Amino acid sequence: MITKLLVANRGEIAVRIIRTAHAMDIATVAVFSDPDAGAPFVAAADEAVRLPGATPAETYLRGDLVIDAALRTGADAVHPGYGFLSENADFARACADAGIVFVGPPPQAIEAMGSKTRAKELMGAAGVPVLPGLIVDDELLAEPDRLAKAAAELDFPVLVKAVHGGGGRGMRIVRDARALADAVAGARREAASAFGDGTVFLEHYVSRPRHVEVQVFADAHGDVVHLFERECSIQRRYQKIIEEAPSVAVDEHLRERLGSAAVAAAAAIGYVGAGTVEFVLDRGGRFFFLEVNTRLQVEHPVTELVTGLDLVRAQLLVAQGAPLPAELRHARITGHAVEARLYAEDVPAGFLPATGTIHRFDVPASDGVRVDSGVADGSVVGVHYDPMLAKVIAHGATRDEAIRRLARALAGTRVHGVTTNRELLVAVLRDEAFRSGDIDTGYLDRHDAVAMGSPVTSADVLATHLVAAALTAAAERRANGILPSAPPGWRNVPTSPQQAAFTLSGPGSSQRGAGRQVEVSYRWRADRVDVTVDGRARDVVVHRLDGEQADLTVDGVRSTVRVHRVGPEVYLDGRGGSTVARETPRFVEPGARAAAGSLTAPMPGTVVRVAVERGAAVTAGEVVLVLEAMKMEHAVTAPHDGVLRALDVRIGQTVDGGHVLAVITPGDTPTGAEEQAVAVAGTAR
Repeated sequence: MITKLLVANRGEIAVRIIRTAHAMDIATVAVFSDPDAGAPFVAAADEAVRLPGATPAETYLRGDLVIDAALRTGADAVHPGYGFLSENADFARACADAGIVFVGPPPQAIEAMGSKTRAKELMGAAGVPVLPGLIVDDELLAEPDRLAKAAAELDFPVLVKAVHGGGGRGMRIVRDARALADAVAGARREAASAFGDGTVFLEHYVSRPRHVEVQVFADAHGDVVHLFERECSIQRRYQKIIEEAPSVAVDEHLRERLGSAAVAAAAAIGYVGAGTVEFVLDRGGRFFFLEVNTRLQVEHPVTELVTGLDLVRAQLLVAQGAPLPAELRHARITGHAVEARLYAEDVPAGFLPATGTIHRFDVPASDGVRVDSGVADGSVVGVHYDPMLAKVIAHGATRDEAIRRLARALAGTRVHGVTTNRELLVAVLRDEAFRSGDIDTGYLDRHDAVAMGSPVTSADVLATHLVAAALTAAAERRANGILPSAPPGWRNVPTSPQQAAFTLSGPGSSQRGAGRQVEVSYRWRADRVDVTVDGRARDVVVHRLDGEQADLTVDGVRSTVRVHRVGPEVYLDGRGGSTVARETPRFVEPGARAAAGSLTAPMPGTVVRVAVERGAAVTAGEVVLVLEAMKMEHAVTAPHDGVLRALDVRIGQTVDGGHVLAVITPGDTPTGAEEQAVAVAGTAR
């Protein structure tokens, strides 16, 4: 009997596990790194133990510290969640040696699936369809011609994959032999960083495949069942962003075949607990084994919503030695569920991870919508961990109903302080191709993710937002004014209009509009206000104003705009859109400016590779250096042809977003501005 459970994870999955444990009257213990000290999951647990440090290697990957925390607090079980130690056979074995229940499969099952190449051999022997593959060892890597020939025998395009780990890390698609060596080298570095093992292998890449996976569950008594399939084809950088259950491409006959193959896979390795067997499904209905995830999946909520099950509850029961619960044996699909992963990332910048403080996190409550979140107002998103903030999941009687519920919930979501992929998620959910079910893993390659992730807010909506920003600020000044008879603004002449200027800086302004300045002038009359936006008069009627919202009619359209101020930043939500603007100060202090040609860090990260030496000629698009952030590599490329005149970073150096990394100029002689940029870069470390 489990009486106290230590959750060896963080973020939304830790909160989710703690919620079920408490419902089962099981006490909980959290472990946390220094950056996570104020995170919601820490407060949700009954007890918490600090893991000193910030990086995963110092904290959540330290199995010895986790076990010590369990022993110190009297926890008799550990739930690893997903990621970190969840698929570490040595950790599972160490738990058993310490007399602690590991809520997951036995170590031998984890070991069997820990190597993707060994897993494919076992699955092939069990009768599960597999794709041919090839391990890239040091000998093969040392001979590029031989490597290219071996890949060609698999038939291009090929997929480079990390032997250990998952989540898209250490994975590359290679379409011809010329790009193979660089792709393999990059995948090896990324895999070594994320999983501690840089071994990769090649396999043929199926064109326009669907990613379909089957949830399996097994007990210690030899019983295995499947809980139907999930469709996970909407991906970016090989990581899923939208999942659903069931799949529109799977009929009852195919569902039975997929389920039987998944059960055979689990039985072949003596599986116990919750697991997922992943397949690639081609357009002809053939499927091939990808891997077994020996843990709970990120997307498990869609299975829970269509079956009515609590998979964490079932995990805890089976971990205590109980047989499969009856509800798992008799599970049925009811309706449809769709999940969207809300990430802190900049889609127009190439899905770069974003960092910052979340000033406001709010998903509107609505029927059929579930939110699994790991953040709250005040949470800090750093560089050390995966940038997922929350999962928003909707259930409906039909797929269309579930999609519409999810799109509406996300459209009304407010996440202030960090850039997110919310706009892209909403655009995908409202896209006709997606709604028709015409999807595969290349969906975002065929669609313009930048355009989808950067919708242009109409001039009328933008005007309404900025009028709300200006007038709510004026109302606050009026309420707090020292001289009540004076106008609440910059000018103190009642007959002259007050003025405010805003610089657009957020998703509502679109990528094209970011940086544009908009002026708003207004003059209060007895019962109304005269307003112009960018010189155009607007017919404005004020119904109600306070610091947090404005109820306005602008040019005959009434709406309520929610206003959230954080310093000079103003976050505006309403009339079907969102805008982020910075109120322009009246007086600007002079500050340092980067030299022309400066190449700056697009986000905080660590330099893992420098590809060009100082003084070398570079061409537009050429990789200058590579940063690692949130376990992913990001190439920093030359914006134009020129000469690398300054390079002031080194491998292993941590840099902040905006740090001057290098200076590229078309000339032959460094200018004074370039020398200044080098000095700025040197002092910024």
